[in-house]
Amino acid sequence: VKNRVEDRALDTPVPLPMVDSKILIKVIEYCKYHHRAEQESLPEDEKNVWDKDFVKVDDETLFNLILAANYLDIKSLLDLTCKTVADEIKGKTPEEIRIRFNIKNDFTPEEEEEVKRENAWCEER
Repeated sequence: VKNRVEDRALDTPVPLPMVDSKILIKVIEYCKYHHRAEQESLPEDEKNVWDKDFVKVDDETLFNLILAANYLDIKSLLDLTCKTVADEIKGKTPEEIRIRFNIKNDFTPEEEEEVKRENAWCEER
C-alpha cells in the first residue's frame, strides 16, 4: 500500500481490490486506535481489553480481517486476529474444530487413520 500511495498523486484513489469497504473500515478503526494508544502511551492492559473487544466479531469478519491484515501488511492486526482463531482451536479435537468452523470432513476413513498415524506425536504431549 505504501508503494502504491508513494507512486501516485495525492488526489488519486488507491485501489485495494482485496479488501472490501466494511473490512477496511474495521482496519482503519484498529489503526487509529493503536496510533492514538501509542501517542498517549496507554497501558498495555487497556490496549488488550480494547483488542479483545475488537475481535468479538462473526467468523466471516474475523477471517476477512486476517486476509486484509496480511494483504495490507499490518503485522499487529494479523497477529491479533490469528491468535484469536488459534485460541478458538486450542484444546479442541479435529471434530470439534470442524463443528466450530463448519468445516466438511472430506477424508475417507482410511485417509483419516493415516493422518492420525502420521501425526501421533501431536497427541503425545
